[in-house]
Amino acid sequence: MPQHATSVQRQTQTGVGYFFTGAKLAMQPGLRRYVFMPLLINVLLIGSALFYLFSNLNSWIEQWIGGLPEFLEWLTYVLWPLLALTILATFSYFFSTLANFIAAPFCGLLAEKVEQTLSPEGMIEESWAELVKDVPRILAREWRKLRYLLPKAIGLFLLLLIPAFGQTVAPVIWFIFTSWMLAIQYCDYPFDNHKVDFQSMRMSLKGKQSKAYGFGALVALFTSIPILNLIIMPIAVCGATAMWVSEFKDSYKL
Repeated sequence: MPQHATSVQRQTQTGVGYFFTGAKLAMQPGLRRYVFMPLLINVLLIGSALFYLFSNLNSWIEQWIGGLPEFLEWLTYVLWPLLALTILATFSYFFSTLANFIAAPFCGLLAEKVEQTLSPEGMIEESWAELVKDVPRILAREWRKLRYLLPKAIGLFLLLLIPAFGQTVAPVIWFIFTSWMLAIQYCDYPFDNHKVDFQSMRMSLKGKQSKAYGFGALVALFTSIPILNLIIMPIAVCGATAMWVSEFKDSYKL
């Protein structure tokens, strides 16, 4: 086993640390070819979404702020950047979720290859034929995540529509919740590779919330930054898999 892989496996890190470990892993020669398809899907979808967003962002915000009562007009200079960041984060998260749904089989394969690099014992390598056969189950798992996350996301979006209060508080709550949602999204790939059910995966992450939120917060931050969010998907998959190996894998050994 490579020396780097051994050190990652034996030493636990902060959630932020796992993100940067994922960035290093995504650039390893043996993993690059498995990074390509998630990266391509992310670039196409997020790139198109960003073009549409920046074509309309200013008019959306002006319309939103225009609904404030006169005595709150002084909040305009505060709310404009908050709304811009919230809309950018919401757009990025929505299209990232769509990209993750489409790229799920390739993300699962990338997580499998990363785990084989870090901790090959107990791994069964799947062929491409087996991957194709497993696509319906993988997409059903993605739909299970959406059923858990979507009602909460809609609730927060409705909170954002409340004048003044929602536009001030919602961006903070949205970022915290997005951090949790993204931790679930990406950590689920290595859990699912081992057929760990969704509820058990969620409880495992709750058991180590500081690491889950730390990892998810950094993914959320980079997901909100144009250009950088084009490459975030494979990095997040690699980082989440490193977290699985160091923090959770031993708990699910037979």
